[in-house]
Amino acid sequence: METVEKIQQQISENPILLYMKGSPKLPNCGFSAQASQALMSCGEEFAYVDILQNPDIRSELPKYADWPTFPQLWVDGELIGGCDIIMEMVQQGELQAIVKESVAKRTK
Repeated sequence: METVEKIQQQISENPILLYMKGSPKLPNCGFSAQASQALMSCGEEFAYVDILQNPDIRSELPKYADWPTFPQLWVDGELIGGCDIIMEMVQQGELQAIVKESVAKRTK
């Protein structure tokens, strides 16, 4: 499977997906730590991909997403953004809302 196909499959199979450095329990950078903490505070399950363990995804995803940095949050197949956007959305109560909305779509 080509890397782009793998990325597309991950995004389509995981309604809430965080591409990050490390894991939510052991993040390998401060931005990934902040982003995963913000997502965990929403109280819903989410998937993640450790880009340090997947160098092919690390190199291809910025081109695919047209977003140069990590972490990257995807919800329902749409790129939400990186750490700054995630933190801003948490402060405004928007992240919790889109996460809950995504979960509600799946539980209907």
